[in-house]
Amino acid sequence: MTDITTGNTITFQGPPAVSGGAEARSRGYWAGVARRLRHDRFTLFFLALALLIILGALIAPWLGLPDPFQTSMARRLKPIGFKGHLLGTDELGRDLFSRLVYGGRTSLLLGIVPVVLATLIGGLLGVVAGFFGRGVNMLIMRVMDVFYAFPSVLLAVAISGTLGGGILNGLIALTLVFIPSLCRIAESATVQIRALDYIEAARATGASNWSIIRTHVIGNVLTPVVVYASSLISVAVLLGAGLSFLGLGVEPPTPDWGQMLSSLRQSIYVQPLICALPGLAIFLTSLSFNFISDGLRRAMDVKA
Repeated sequence: MTDITTGNTITFQGPPAVSGGAEARSRGYWAGVARRLRHDRFTLFFLALALLIILGALIAPWLGLPDPFQTSMARRLKPIGFKGHLLGTDELGRDLFSRLVYGGRTSLLLGIVPVVLATLIGGLLGVVAGFFGRGVNMLIMRVMDVFYAFPSVLLAVAISGTLGGGILNGLIALTLVFIPSLCRIAESATVQIRALDYIEAARATGASNWSIIRTHVIGNVLTPVVVYASSLISVAVLLGAGLSFLGLGVEPPTPDWGQMLSSLRQSIYVQPLICALPGLAIFLTSLSFNFISDGLRRAMDVKA
């Protein structure tokens, strides 16, 4: 199955189906996942890097950094290491390292929160569509197909342009972009699980549909959905930065990597290294989450 949001081919083999009497088997599966992750040093390295970026963004106010909003035309575009400015200053004389750290807060917000919201909404819609089938499936999936027909970048720009700039509208735009693909993953997994014997056994005992979904379906659908969602964080970071770069995301003077990249591009011939730093932050963050997703996929593949 090929996803047009990322352009990648999805080849995920999920965990063994877990019914009510298979808790020990489930624990064995997750123990195997943890063991494979512990031995995957490549994934652990990028996991540590991602956690370092997230931690730095979270504790930025307590790091004693210079004020990211304080301007000084006398210090504009100073080189790396200039008088206490670790990474120099930007076009308005603001400390660039401080703005990169604080900018990580908004960039990660636009990268993680939309994926989490889309996973909850799209996953629920996909489970409902896959389990009930027929008219419900037709209604939900045809609506998803309308959104899925547009390239993710074009759809994000169109929605954000319609709603206007700002963090909230950026979150809404990115969430709507990711819901269709996550809904498809959940719907496909649910259709496969619905045909298994223990679902029919649960029906025979008189269990309600919602009880079956809660007890038997969600646990099995969760793994492929979460693995796929983790790959979307890197895409969300890039799209969020792209919206800010175009003036459709975070509004200045709020620090944001995409907005910083846009404002510094005018000075690329004066301080090219400084101008590249926001782009480097976007690249490293996106790369980290991409490799983390690949590691999770390998660890959760029961054939591994």
